[in-house]
Amino acid sequence: MHVAVTNREDGVALVSVHGPIDLSTAPQLREAMHALFDTGQARIVVDLADVDSCDSIGLGTFAYGHNHCVASGGFLRLAAPPPPLANLLRVVGLTGPIPVHDTIEDALRAGAPA
Repeated sequence: MHVAVTNREDGVALVSVHGPIDLSTAPQLREAMHALFDTGQARIVVDLADVDSCDSIGLGTFAYGHNHCVASGGFLRLAAPPPPLANLLRVVGLTGPIPVHDTIEDALRAGAPA
């Protein structure tokens, strides 16, 4: 898995993930989130377009990131999940608390949750 972080001018961090998110790779995603949290960043969009699989550890990483962002007054949004991942997020109930958008642009344009 490869994780790239882009700090945007609008104050939102775009985290792009390529490859599987699983037991062996999820710690890399969590470390990227921690690096953002350490700088006070709590407005994060995760680009999932190039994620080919995700296990329960990966799903837990999304929940962890969401909880931390919300507690800090920000948000975690998931963007562009491939259909199997979008279905998984729906089935496990993460699409209720965590906003999931069809495109990165939609996630970046979305207003902050109330």
